[in-house]
Amino acid sequence: MSGPIFHNFAAAPTHVAPFSHAVECDGWVQLTGQMPTDPDDDAKPLPAGVEAQTRRVMDNLLIVLKELGLGIEHVLSARVFLTEFERDYAAMNGVYKSYFPAGRLPARTCVGVTGLARQALVEIDMIARRPA
Repeated sequence: MSGPIFHNFAAAPTHVAPFSHAVECDGWVQLTGQMPTDPDDDAKPLPAGVEAQTRRVMDNLLIVLKELGLGIEHVLSARVFLTEFERDYAAMNGVYKSYFPAGRLPARTCVGVTGLARQALVEIDMIARRPA
């Protein structure tokens, strides 16, 4: 078993707290939850609505995966956090599932929370695995 590798990438969104973009150990990769922030300008306002925010979050996760040399097909599990669960669940799901190939949806948990950083509506983290 090798020790963990702590990844931080200049191309990924600016940290909103003290964390690594991803931590890798023995081929397993935990991607930190991404917010709907603009990776080129953290000062920009968040996109309006859960659909636009979900797209931005997923695109930010794709940036981290790409920096790791991985793709969406390597994702095994995801956790979704919504501040307005009842209102936004269906709309978030519509955007979320569009990022995955048919029949290749990862395991997932989705929970309602009382708040997220920067008053975001959605945050998503992922677990990926490098091919053997």
